Parts: sequence; C-alpha cells; structure tokens
Amino acid sequence: MGKQDSSGFSEAGIAQIAKIGHVRWTICAMLFAATTINYMDRQVLALLKPTLMHSVAEHGIGLTEETFGTVVAFFTLFYALGQLVAGRFVDKVGTRVGYMVIMALWSLSAMGHSLVNSVLQLGIARAFLGIGESGNFPAANKANAEWFPQKERSFSFGIFNCGANVGVILATVLVPIATYRFGWHSAFLITGFFSASWILMWFLKYHKPTEHPTLSAAELAYINQETPEKPGPAMSWIKLFGYRQTWAYAIPKFLTDPIWWFYLYWLPGYFSVKFHLSLVGLGLPILIVYNASAIGSIYGGYLPASFIRLGLSAERSRVAAMTLCACLIVPVFLINYLQADNFGKWAAIGLLSLAAAAHQGWSANLFTTASDMFPRSAVGSATGIGTMAGAVGGFLLAKFAGHLLQITGSYSILFIIAASVYLVSLLINVLLAPGLKRVEIAA
Repeated sequence: MGKQDSSGFSEAGIAQIAKIGHVRWTICAMLFAATTINYMDRQVLALLKPTLMHSVAEHGIGLTEETFGTVVAFFTLFYALGQLVAGRFVDKVGTRVGYMVIMALWSLSAMGHSLVNSVLQLGIARAFLGIGESGNFPAANKANAEWFPQKERSFSFGIFNCGANVGVILATVLVPIATYRFGWHSAFLITGFFSASWILMWFLKYHKPTEHPTLSAAELAYINQETPEKPGPAMSWIKLFGYRQTWAYAIPKFLTDPIWWFYLYWLPGYFSVKFHLSLVGLGLPILIVYNASAIGSIYGGYLPASFIRLGLSAERSRVAAMTLCACLIVPVFLINYLQADNFGKWAAIGLLSLAAAAHQGWSANLFTTASDMFPRSAVGSATGIGTMAGAVGGFLLAKFAGHLLQITGSYSILFIIAASVYLVSLLINVLLAPGLKRVEIAA
C-alpha cells in the first residue's frame, strides 16, 4: 500500500491527480471571468441609486424608491422572458457560439446605460440588459456539465459563481472613482474592455472536451467517469414542465433567487438610509459582505465533497449541503432589532455576510441539481426554466420592495422573508425530487 501524507492522499493518488491534467479548470476560470463581468454590469445601478435620486438640476434623474423598484422589475421581467429562449438557444447552437453572442448582447446593453437621461430611458436600458444577461447562467451551467464530472460540478460552480461576488466588489471600487472623476454616465462604460477581451479569449480557447486540441486522454476519461451518456434527443422546452424534477428545481429558484437580487440592489440603499453612509462610505460594508459571500460560494460548492467523504452518496451530500446553508441564513431576521449606531452597523454587516455567504453556498448546490437530474442535452433548457422562475420571483419582489419602502421606509418584512424562504424551498425540493432522481428521456 502506498505511503500517505498528512492530507490522507497516497503518493500514488497524488501522482494520478497530477497526471489527469487541468484544462477543465481553465474553462472554469473563463466562466468565472464571464460571471464577474455580468455582475459588475448589474451592480453599477445599485451603487448609483443615491446619486440618481437627485434631481436633474443636481445631476441625477429624479429616481424614487418606487421608480427604482419599477426599474429593477423591468430588468427582472425581461431577464425572465429571456430565459424562454436563452437556455434553448445555447442547447441548439452550442456553448461556444451561444456564450459569445450572449456576452456581446449584454455588454452593449450595459454600455448603453451611459446614454440615459431619464427614468424611462433607464428602464428601457435595463430591459435590454435583462434580455442579454439572461443567458449567462444557462450557458455557464451547460459548460460546467460538459467539462466536469458530477462529483466536481458544485465545487466548480461555486468557483465560477464566486465571480458574482468579485464583480460586485470590483464595481464597488471602480464606480465611485469613475463617478467622481467623470460623472455617473461614465460608470456604465467600465466593463466594455473586459467584455471584448473575454469574447476573444472564449472564441480561441473554448471547445467541447472531445474536440479540445490540448485535452489529454486521461482528463477526458476523468470528465466522463460516470456512465457515458448517449447523445440525448432534442427535447422541447415545454415538455420539461412535465417532469417533477423541473419543478423541484424551478420553485426553489423562484423563492430564493429574489433574495440575492434584494441584497444586490437594496443593500447599498439600506446602509445609506439606516446608517447614513455616503457613496464612498458604502464601500467597506459592501466589500465585507461580498467577500464573505465569495468564501461561501467556494466552500459551499465544496461541501458535498466533504459529506461524500463521510459516506453519503453524491445526491444526499448535495441535499445535506443545501440544508446546512438554509439553516445558516435564518439568523438574518435579527437585523430588524439593531440600532442605527456603530455597533448596529457592524452587527448588520456580520448578519448579512453570513446570509450572503450561505446563499451562495445554497445557490452553488441548487444550480448543480439541474445537471444532476437532467441529461447534458437538456441542462441548458432546464437551467433556463429555473433561472426564469428566479427572475419572475425577482420581478415580484422588486415591485413589492419598492412599494413597501416608499410607503413604510422599513426593511423588516423583507428581512423576515429572506430568513425563511430557504427552508421552505428545501422542503419543496425534497418532496418533489427525493434523492434527486435522474430524468430518463426516451429517444
């Protein structure tokens, strides 16, 4: 028997890992970069909210809490509508071409925000951005299913999904600089160079595993270590609704995705109103929350591997990870009892950091259930349905939050919702798809 080091791996095992190769992690890095750009584009508006609430004479556009909610709702509505075709489009044309088209569309839409001068124009620009950004996760999840074995998918998803947090962090640093130096219109242009660079890199570097010029036979065998799938039949998007697994994925997305959108769009406003922070002062709280969520994304994606080592199956490990994350989110309701002082500010940062980190761990595992339950030929479409459901939920929550805050100015009900929906979603997932049973699609 080979000698073991302190990590528990045998020398033979370490040598075998080294021989496998790492091309799949290069693909993961490109997915990470795309998701980073995606969330930089989204976060600009949330950071500029206090600035845009100024009157036109004060270099704003007269945004209010209610119209901000409406603008966010416009984005999420068209993001949801985009899901009707995004996942199917990627399944049809392939991940390589589909992702390039998607990136080009959302990047041009994001830069188009620099031309707006009214709330109506802002809403129109957000609608186009929603259509473009709707394709990011269906394309990324399909690439993840193509390039990673089942046991690594939630971990790899956690890594590239971490780009959401890095995108928010970069936007938090760059938007105030651009705004103070060149005005708020310029802040919407900051990702254009990154987008163009990514499209070129993706075109040059991305291929299917079986067509990749530098992928070793050992790594290809590792990627396909589960029972090889026969090429699946093309399946109409509408037929997927007949499977319980679709609903087990889509309903939790409908309930929990809006909470992330709530954090994304309303946390800067919450800290600004509750603790009277300026655009520059918002930087530290937002950076802490999203750095914590980046850790949650990576570690949450790695959690199933930890449970597998304890003897659980891959499917039970996924559910166990989701259960732990759902429980860690519950304490966020305590934010309602904090005072508007320095202690209250840091306590709020701590509670939101834990909740955001646990959400990202939840999200990494929930997303991966689509590739656990559906064959690769249908993963893009199934992911699109779930992401659409999440966007519909985000649309409804945006309208509700904007109206509620305009009337009451209180975030209490919103944080109670944020604390409770994950356990409800977990119960729905377990009841509809016990053991994450795989869909069998007949030819």
